[in-house]
Amino acid sequence: MKEKTDKLITFVGLGVAILCFVLAVLFAMSNGSEVKTLADVQKGGLFDTIYWILAALVIISIVAIVIFLCVKLVDRFKTVPGYAKKFCIILGVAIVACLAAFLLAKGNDVTPALMEKFNVTEGTSKLIGAACILVYILVIGAAGCIVYAEVAKSLKKK
Repeated sequence: MKEKTDKLITFVGLGVAILCFVLAVLFAMSNGSEVKTLADVQKGGLFDTIYWILAALVIISIVAIVIFLCVKLVDRFKTVPGYAKKFCIILGVAIVACLAAFLLAKGNDVTPALMEKFNVTEGTSKLIGAACILVYILVIGAAGCIVYAEVAKSLKKK
């Protein structure tokens, strides 16, 4: 029964993802061409309709992903011994990576001209820099994990 439920959830998720993709393509192709004035926006039209349907589907998808993740997480805590410890270690490493990225960010990554043009504060600039540094940390960490896995696999074969 559980396998059938998981398959059904997977197929429904794929269907919603495909529908989101099609609506996103339609939204990108319409590009607001029929929206010329505020009255056009209030009237609606294809652009407005696709936008709100797409927004609703994205929100539904995010909520479903979070619920599904929480259910699977609780199930793993119950069934897999030692999973809670591994989860806490991974969560701790993620928090340390985020803190390190935030502490390494300077806050002057955006030029003053751009800061003025787009109303970006120094705090926002620091968050942008922290996000960039976090991406670098994650890419280097992922590459390191791949190298470690390959080396460990090759050493196991010997």
